[in-house]
Amino acid sequence: MSRYHEVKFRAVTAFQRRIANPLLRRLPVQTLLETTGRTSGLPRRTPVGGSRVGQEFWFVSEYGERSQYVRNILAQPQVRVRIKGRWHTGTAHLVPQDDARARLRSLPRLNSAAVRALGNDLTSVRVDLTGP
Repeated sequence: MSRYHEVKFRAVTAFQRRIANPLLRRLPVQTLLETTGRTSGLPRRTPVGGSRVGQEFWFVSEYGERSQYVRNILAQPQVRVRIKGRWHTGTAHLVPQDDARARLRSLPRLNSAAVRALGNDLTSVRVDLTGP
């Protein structure tokens, strides 16, 4: 990774962790992904922008396997997703063969624009929803 991308990664993740995510998690309409912390075992909630398609929920990780929630998914793929205020259980899968940039065109515009602008290792993620 280039020095520019490393500095950008550190700045963006620090802003998200300390400012954006704590505020967004409080919004009742914000979609949240709940993973299990890979070392702590505690629930970790991350705001995401995605879309439900039938029994699947799709979103794009801006930093691929460097994202903490993706690392949690790799350790424990059972997740919960809060969509429109309602929690759903499911199993998350990284889908690296999916065209993440094309996927972003089908997801909410504001979040997609931010992911495109800030990310440098876009990776599609699919959650197979199994229940409420």
